[in-house]
Amino acid sequence: MHARRSHLPPFSTARWPVAVLGCALAGALAGCGDTARLPPEAGVGPSPTLPEPHKTLIPTVHIAPAKGWPDGMQPTPMAGMKVTALAKGLDHPRWVYVLPNGDVLVAESNTPAKPKEDQGLVKNVRNWVMGKVMGRAGSGAPSADRITLLRDTDGDGVAETRSVFLQGLHSPFGMALVGGDFYVANTDAVVRFPYATGQTTITAPATKVVDLPGLPFNHHWTKNLIASPDGRKLYVTVGSNSNVAENGIEAEQGRAAIWEVDRASGTHRIFASGLRNPNGLGWAPGSGALWTVVNERDEIGSDLVPDYLTSVKEGAFYGWPYSYYGQHVDVRVKPPQPDQVAKAIAPDYALGSHVAPLGLAFSGPPSAGNGLPQQLAQGAFVGLHGSWNRKPRSGYKVVFVPFENGQPKGQPIDVLTGFLSPEGDAYGRPVGVALDARGGLLVADDVGNAIWRVAGTPR
Repeated sequence: MHARRSHLPPFSTARWPVAVLGCALAGALAGCGDTARLPPEAGVGPSPTLPEPHKTLIPTVHIAPAKGWPDGMQPTPMAGMKVTALAKGLDHPRWVYVLPNGDVLVAESNTPAKPKEDQGLVKNVRNWVMGKVMGRAGSGAPSADRITLLRDTDGDGVAETRSVFLQGLHSPFGMALVGGDFYVANTDAVVRFPYATGQTTITAPATKVVDLPGLPFNHHWTKNLIASPDGRKLYVTVGSNSNVAENGIEAEQGRAAIWEVDRASGTHRIFASGLRNPNGLGWAPGSGALWTVVNERDEIGSDLVPDYLTSVKEGAFYGWPYSYYGQHVDVRVKPPQPDQVAKAIAPDYALGSHVAPLGLAFSGPPSAGNGLPQQLAQGAFVGLHGSWNRKPRSGYKVVFVPFENGQPKGQPIDVLTGFLSPEGDAYGRPVGVALDARGGLLVADDVGNAIWRVAGTPR
């Protein structure tokens, strides 16, 4: 699972008696904890329903065991669309990026290796429990640490060419090209490589741009980035180092934030903070505003807290860890900080509790080459990786959030579904999303180890 849902659940087990730790694994296997009382749509939209917190001794752990796609099966697109596998047989593909010439780059990445150390009985048992849960969710394997290039030369939605574009990286995730400079967000640093159009492999050494909060303890390990429209700045996501700062606020320095990095000098500042685990980034057409999707906190019930899609205001504080969805105080955080809570602003649009939004891509106008329906012409595609801390499960699909006058409006539209079996196993889990050169939607599937392409019939 990701650092919050996509690679490991942030159990606050340092507070548990040792006897309870053994029950955590049983909980992971049996799915104990509370059950949602509200329908999923109650936690969606600009004004979601926020019930009272419901904390249990053992958190709700309701994972969809990772199985992969049976032969002949694939996800289900919305009516009038079709799905092809741009590529299969990848190694935990997490993120996709489309180069100007149409080549598709895939970050094959997983949780970075942790240094071995004796952390005491409680933490060692905790780490063992987490490892079991990670394996059940399809994560925890060694990271491939590479970026693969896919090229579809005949436009049939299937890549004929596959090559190793970059290797020897460190749990890479976000990618961006600015002129002849190609940037990668490793788990602990942003690095740069020279790139020439059409190049299928980069062998030049990396140049470090800026260090990012990383090991030895690196709870939310994925780091994404996007370049500003003028190319002068990079915006980098850095998730929190815990669920609700239970490891101490000093472990959160520079985290739960979006950084603004000067591309030339590497100097940086916090652009926005209080964002527990931001991932996808995008510039909204028309307004030019920066938007992100954020994984909110866990362990206070299946109906809390909604993950969200929001515009990112310069200098804004979004509440984490002291409050959620604006100024709803999280009483677990000690000591309380009422001054910080008073500054917290609410996000723009809730996506549902524990759905784990990761990918974000704004749509463009329909074109003759992709046949995307008009209802997908204005808004944002969001990859929902899927819940671990909710019963019943939520997410596990790609949705489209319609926009009107620069703001989300209405309910999300299901674009790609079918990632769960009737028994609740995960055939796949969507992560990164991007529009390719012909306007088709690309979806990275880190359990199915595939890149899916969703498009309509050419007009």
